[in-house]
Amino acid sequence: MTTTSPGGTTPHPGIRPATEQDAAAVAGIHDAGILSGVATLDTTPRTVPGTRARIRATGAPHLFLVAEECARVVGWAATFAYSPRAAYRGVAEFSVYVDPRSAGRGHGRRLLAELTRGSEAAGLHKLVGRVLAGNTGSRALCSACGFREVGVHRRHGQVDGTWHDVVVLERLLGAAADVALVR
Repeated sequence: MTTTSPGGTTPHPGIRPATEQDAAAVAGIHDAGILSGVATLDTTPRTVPGTRARIRATGAPHLFLVAEECARVVGWAATFAYSPRAAYRGVAEFSVYVDPRSAGRGHGRRLLAELTRGSEAAGLHKLVGRVLAGNTGSRALCSACGFREVGVHRRHGQVDGTWHDVVVLERLLGAAADVALVR
């Protein structure tokens, strides 16, 4: 089941919950990320049926959003479970992808802002993500949206025999963001 943002509306123009009809566009945008060489360590293209199933399976507290421009899906963002362990039920991983032909128009920022707002409204207390170290655009986007870099997984994965480092990011939400850190 696809979830909607709390209240049924989103404050960002052109951002809406994904539907199964968006599966081909979402898969294509992800696959463009594979071809870019800086967006993902994935090497296997997404299938439309698999993407449709992923959208259909999204349920509270997780979100799957798309950005539209001129009635065309130009980006997507989603959250998914960080861990099945009960202690981490308020933590979600996130992904954000924008069609390279639509990059630089603010779609990624609007998607991530709405994903963060909706995740907090759904009761999540933290979003975490991993970005390839060389993906300076995604790192800048996350920083601009209030995420902080907390570390680097060195040689986290290989693509075509080349090792890649991954930067770990997080953003605290709701009450967790208000708690003073004690060391």
